[in-house]
Amino acid sequence: MRHYARIAVALCLLIVALPALVPVQARAESKQYKRSVEGYQMPDVTLINQEGKNVRLKNLVESGKPVIVDFIYGTCTTICPVLSACYISLQNKLGANTPKVHLVSISIDPENDSPRVMRDYLKRYRAKTGWDFLTGSRKDIDAVMRGFDAYIPNKMSHYAVTFIHKPGGNSWIRINGITSTSEFIEEIKKADISF
Repeated sequence: MRHYARIAVALCLLIVALPALVPVQARAESKQYKRSVEGYQMPDVTLINQEGKNVRLKNLVESGKPVIVDFIYGTCTTICPVLSACYISLQNKLGANTPKVHLVSISIDPENDSPRVMRDYLKRYRAKTGWDFLTGSRKDIDAVMRGFDAYIPNKMSHYAVTFIHKPGGNSWIRINGITSTSEFIEEIKKADISF
């Protein structure tokens, strides 16, 4: 009789747990991000990279290389590490082809993201050549965020957004939300970017 009671309890637990398991399975199979193709007017601003050097944003975007842009800040502990993990995974996958793609992280906290802070951030991720972290005046950073239709009033309202640009065109793939590394690389391939 105890054997049947144990089976009944196990079945009850399974019945109770089953509805909770189904949404998790469905979520695992659906994308957690939204992809769109957009056109943006890039402001002609000069920003500062992690080495303290001036970088004209338009020159960087029009360099003839694929460019991938995100917005982060050096002390972020939520979204930024996930976005940066995708960047370093891409660099690791590219190996010797790393310089063929320009990764750009633009600070949304220019008041605190000095070249040293940005350099330390990139060191934490073991960033390779081809990944630049840019800062600038609040006015210029706001202009860049507005140019990408990604303006936020302060870093605490930060959300995940990444932009992929293939050379020779004006369109950008906009990724709203968090991607896995494999989804991120798949989106780059969809942009017809070859390494």
